[in-house]
Amino acid sequence: MKKCLEAGVHFGHQTRRWNPKMGKFIYGARNGIYIIDLAKTVERVNASYKALKTIVEGGGKVLFVGTKPQSQQIVIDEAVRSGSFYITNRWLGGTLTNFRTIQSRIKRLRELETSMEDGSMEKLPKKEVALLKKECAKLQKNLEGIKEMRKLPNAIVLVDPTIEHNAVLEAHKLNIPVFAICDTSDDPDTVDFPIPSNNDATSAIKLIIGVMADAVVEARTNGGLTEIAYTVDEGEEATMADAIR
Repeated sequence: MKKCLEAGVHFGHQTRRWNPKMGKFIYGARNGIYIIDLAKTVERVNASYKALKTIVEGGGKVLFVGTKPQSQQIVIDEAVRSGSFYITNRWLGGTLTNFRTIQSRIKRLRELETSMEDGSMEKLPKKEVALLKKECAKLQKNLEGIKEMRKLPNAIVLVDPTIEHNAVLEAHKLNIPVFAICDTSDDPDTVDFPIPSNNDATSAIKLIIGVMADAVVEARTNGGLTEIAYTVDEGEEATMADAIR
């Protein structure tokens, strides 16, 4: 729990901005800010860790999604570390529900990258080359993290279910389980595995997303993960009283 405190996981939104459904995860309030019950956070993190690990042990692939500016690099780093896919620029409508079309765009991206690498693009008129490079850059920005995703993911990990509501809706249509960091203004009922936590602070995002990435790494290495990169309750003494001082 100490690491959660240090990362600011317990800081929710202002009391005037909240979702009543998050009430069961709220410990109290301080200076007009809701304080998240970290005992509940640790409980949900552990349950989510086990569930995600089980999915990956069964051969499942994970897609991490975080388009908030402060979450983008964290999501990229943790997805790459765990051998997962990621989306950080924006969620393209139909990423899951119209997967065939997305795959056609990925194919186009590969074709453009190949023509740039083998020099064949440079044989074209300069104006056409400029347009093709611009197209390639745009596709890379949106699709780089899912370029190798040959089939639908088996689980999605989100930084913010409210901002990524389209991703949540598409996942539900296809019965893909959603793991998400839920702040006090979010609706935890929209996702399968809500993790009550601040989802605005970089430190909090890094801790929670890091733990989820650890679950993937441990599963992929058949329990051979030599060191857990992130822990939330490893024998550290701290209480909720520390959170409201």
